[in-house]
Amino acid sequence: MTEIDKTTERDEARRGYRPEGIDDAFVAHDEDGSATPPARGGRKGADGAAPVMPKLGWKGTLRWMWRQLTSMRVALMLLMLLAVAAVPGSILPQQSIDPSGVTQYLQDNPTAGKILDRLGFFDVFSSVWFSAIYILLFVSLVGCIVPRAIAHTKALRQRPPKTPRRFDRFPAKGHAATDAAPDAVVAAAVRHLRGPLRWLPTFRVETGTDAEGRRTVAAERGYLRETGNILFHLCLLGLLVAVGTGQVLHYRAQVIVSEGHGFANSVVDYDTFESGAFWRSSSLDPFSMTLDKFTSEFTTTATAEPRNFTAFVTVRQPGAPEKAEKIRVNHPLDVGGAKVYLQGNGYAPNITVKDAKGEVAYSGPVVFIPQDTNYTSQGVVKVPDVSAGLDQIGLVGFLLPTAASDDPTQASIYPQPLNPMLVLNVWHGNLGLDDGTPQNVYRLDTSDMTESTKDGKPVTLTIQPGKTVKLPDGLGTVTFDSLPRYVALDLRYDPALTWILVFALGALLGLALSLFTPRRRVWLRVWSEDVTDDESGETRPRTVIDAAGLARGDDSGLQREVDGVVASAAGTGSSTAPSNLPRKAPR
Repeated sequence: MTEIDKTTERDEARRGYRPEGIDDAFVAHDEDGSATPPARGGRKGADGAAPVMPKLGWKGTLRWMWRQLTSMRVALMLLMLLAVAAVPGSILPQQSIDPSGVTQYLQDNPTAGKILDRLGFFDVFSSVWFSAIYILLFVSLVGCIVPRAIAHTKALRQRPPKTPRRFDRFPAKGHAATDAAPDAVVAAAVRHLRGPLRWLPTFRVETGTDAEGRRTVAAERGYLRETGNILFHLCLLGLLVAVGTGQVLHYRAQVIVSEGHGFANSVVDYDTFESGAFWRSSSLDPFSMTLDKFTSEFTTTATAEPRNFTAFVTVRQPGAPEKAEKIRVNHPLDVGGAKVYLQGNGYAPNITVKDAKGEVAYSGPVVFIPQDTNYTSQGVVKVPDVSAGLDQIGLVGFLLPTAASDDPTQASIYPQPLNPMLVLNVWHGNLGLDDGTPQNVYRLDTSDMTESTKDGKPVTLTIQPGKTVKLPDGLGTVTFDSLPRYVALDLRYDPALTWILVFALGALLGLALSLFTPRRRVWLRVWSEDVTDDESGETRPRTVIDAAGLARGDDSGLQREVDGVVASAAGTGSSTAPSNLPRKAPR
């Protein structure tokens, strides 16, 4: 055949070729009925008409969008996007947790803060865009899990694949011979493949007989791999539901309590309080708590490392006797359905201030906030209730639990109250509390106040417990009565915490199953044949075992699996033959 004839034959074969699955409507035909390939590059077909591509339509578009949304690729992208979207919530102050921090950020960054506020970056977890990602991930997981669960359920009810006719092409093979009967060999192989747990067999096993009368065993394992995969995604879906439920039903409150004082479980008694959208104040369990004593332990080294913090409290609930409880770091107290955590501690000196007329204008504990590890604490005393016609008083300064004897104005040298001292500066004027503008209790607004001075320098008062000193400018006196401790308590109620733990453990279990469960198929063919002993010339029956294995992907343990089942099956007889015996084909 010449080269021209070969080219002509190839052209004719090309014109008559139609890919399988392509409808005849997309293939042009000549008058003699032979198929002509569709025109390319805008060229017309044999009938003179240009090919018409099918239109997707709105139904096809929706179907395509749904398939993309429910694909595993998009689900992973949404999960990563959700993690990225949560980053601003941990970097920027959030309105529900730190409203004063948001206000301060807006004041410090007026332009950027205004843009971020409009985009919802100060309330990330309630923003529209974060909720959209959350809902899309939820829908994607549901659409991904349901079809896979249905397909997996159907696969579990199917039988293992039939034994192939030839084993030569499989990566793992085994061969042995034994004196046991074929039925006993098959039974031993089945027991080995199913394993010791009858309610959870290692392999799904099917026995039978082929067309040539040989006994066959078909076994398959690895369905736990897909089960674990589905369990992982179901638990991930459960985590989303649990976290969302916890966010709308939770509440969190903070309160500072000094020794000898307490609080009741009501919104008005807490210093800060934030809750979910569906939380109601009527769901608060009634109880009250009093701080009886707080103890702390530190090392005696120069660094004064903390050793232990314990708050001794008394809890009262309706219809129940009083209970003495302890709250320690990382050991919260369960009461009223909430967990009470020991968040912080410090000193709250009892101070009494009398005005120029000798009237008690203020008396009680004042919380001083620790500034370093030695509890050098800063605080503000606001005295608005002075006698008529007198200036209001503000005291700003530090509490030193252990003041240095040579210079009491320096920082504290130890956190325990070995030599406590108050170091205060005095202001007088208008505190600005009467105009209705909220103020930070730990800051003094000095815009309408004057600092007391002497010789052009601010007056600094140093006061020890039990001492009384006069205020400058004839403002009155201040007494340092005692030095109780205070604790900062954090109350958290989240009904979804238990479910979050359950789903998290379930996700880890599912992930472990999907990663470490091998997907394997093992087949055995067992038949009996007669062999002649070379020495005695006697003919006796022998059972031959032929096995093969196949795994999905690389599996270093597949050959061991095949060798194990062959050894178990061959070990039932009185003697076994080595696996390299010549294989005699059955008749």
